[in-house]
Amino acid sequence: MIVTLEDVRHIARLARLAFDEEELLAMRGEMEALLSHFSRISALDTSLIPPTTSVLPLANVLREDTPHMSLSHEDALANAPEREGGFFRIRTFLEEQGDEETK
Repeated sequence: MIVTLEDVRHIARLARLAFDEEELLAMRGEMEALLSHFSRISALDTSLIPPTTSVLPLANVLREDTPHMSLSHEDALANAPEREGGFFRIRTFLEEQGDEETK
């Protein structure tokens, strides 16, 4: 397939790339080589090959989803540096900025 410089310019514009004339010529050659390779691949007879989504055998690697006991509320908050009621107390960004201004 023949790729024109105008084709390369159009693709470069779509990809928001800027090429000088020398780079455009180089890209034109590379695009022609790629399209030539693709045309050779598409000429292969693949009628006896079933469609596949993956060449690797699929296996579920996830564990069974079984219910189990989770942490109690107290255990979850046991190592919290600060608490407020039954929740983690986290300093806001503005509080941190105020602390740095006073230093």
